Amino acid sequence: MRLSEDAEPIAMRMQRMSRLFISALAAAAIIAGARANAADWPNKPIHVLVPLTPGSAVDIVPRIVLEEVGKELGQTFVFENRVGASGALAARAAATAPSDGYTLLATSSALTIAPYTIANAGYDPIKDFVPISGLGIVPNVLVIAPSKNITALSDLVAKARTAPAPLTFGTIGIGSPMTVWMDRLQTSGGFTVQNVMFRGAPEALTETMTGRLDFYSSPILAALPFIRDGRLVPLAVSGSQRSAALPDVATSVELGYAASDYNFWLGLFAPAGTPPEIVNRLDRAIQTALAKPAVAARLKTLAIDPADMSREAFAEYIRKEVVSLASLTKRTGTAPNSQPN
Repeated sequence: MRLSEDAEPIAMRMQRMSRLFISALAAAAIIAGARANAADWPNKPIHVLVPLTPGSAVDIVPRIVLEEVGKELGQTFVFENRVGASGALAARAAATAPSDGYTLLATSSALTIAPYTIANAGYDPIKDFVPISGLGIVPNVLVIAPSKNITALSDLVAKARTAPAPLTFGTIGIGSPMTVWMDRLQTSGGFTVQNVMFRGAPEALTETMTGRLDFYSSPILAALPFIRDGRLVPLAVSGSQRSAALPDVATSVELGYAASDYNFWLGLFAPAGTPPEIVNRLDRAIQTALAKPAVAARLKTLAIDPADMSREAFAEYIRKEVVSLASLTKRTGTAPNSQPN
């Protein structure tokens, strides 16, 4: 009787060990299969989802860089522009795609901004993606009409603090990079402005030049012709470093406004779980492409500054930016807007 009582627990333990062994074998098979697929990658075209329309910097820069990467990998990159929900539409599609290296997301700072500015973004910028490479920095420049008789950022801030009504500031939407920069600058400088919505930079620049709009934060490439011909006065650039396109214009931090800088970055991401062999191979190929003089020259004509970050540094930068944006939206009271999917 005693033997039969001991035998049952032993049998149960053996059955449990058998199940664990089978599970371990299955997991090993999955890992081995993923490694085999990674070793064979890429054996078909790679799809790249882009959250903005063709012709935008978020679309053009990845095309320039990945054209060279495709030559090295011996495969074609197929671009698909999925526009909507402040970039969340493309991000959601990429986040739920198979993590096999054949679907990538070419995006911008919008990836980290959208979850704080639209309701139900549908993705987590940290948990759902693996950063591959930073592709460049798109600096903004704060511009004002000469008729305003303001030639220094400190004068603009002083006027904003004492004006009987808030100065007007042009934006293309809550959560846009220029709005985030302005939120940071307002927090640092102790002033407030009234946001005025525009469909795009051309309209906002026109209103700024006429003086009907007090000032605007524009992508440098769009504002550069008007700065050169004297129709706009540059007061500061947004990044943590000066822009190569406007080397004589100081950053807002240099001008005394601590923690006001904001880098509007462009980068490439893969769905979480993508094999590190694929991610590392892509990163190496991208760094090789970015180092080519022809690629660097094309990006320079677009006023794109180099990202100059390793893959690990880029991933850490994204993590810190998410934390910073969470804190900023709490301080400024920015609430998610409901936007159509």
